[in-house]
Amino acid sequence: MTQRIDYMKQSPELTKKMMELSAVNAKSSIGATIQNLVKIRASQLNGCAFCLDMHVKEATLHGERPLRLHHIATWCESNLFEPKERAALAWTEVLTQIPVEGVSDDVYERVRGQFSEQELSDLTYAVMIINAWNRANVAFRAEPGSYDKAWGLDKANLS
Repeated sequence: MTQRIDYMKQSPELTKKMMELSAVNAKSSIGATIQNLVKIRASQLNGCAFCLDMHVKEATLHGERPLRLHHIATWCESNLFEPKERAALAWTEVLTQIPVEGVSDDVYERVRGQFSEQELSDLTYAVMIINAWNRANVAFRAEPGSYDKAWGLDKANLS
């Protein structure tokens, strides 16, 4: 696959704002572990190789266990995730692939039972942000690993 355009260079001001939004959300109430799970699961669902590659490397650098990374795609059947993480993954899935009927009360109540109002809002922003990045990177076929050195992801030793 060949990258189509480098949207980051073509729209530097918009890219800068997206990066700023991402940086603010990274410091939110939901924490790095859940952030990583959300980014990886949404990227899997959206088929975004660039983001999946990046966020697996980030999670590795943050100390995530390899087996949990392998289980994210099958989190419903895995016993490796805590209830709060499972709720975050369910919320990620429903907001990434919004059903025609919208978000059910059942899913909302399950997630709301694990997160405060602020955490749920921050989690929702995390899902929104990674979905936006996924869409740009899928549209323009961003090359996985192309920013590893610049962003320090080469330290994950996963090349």
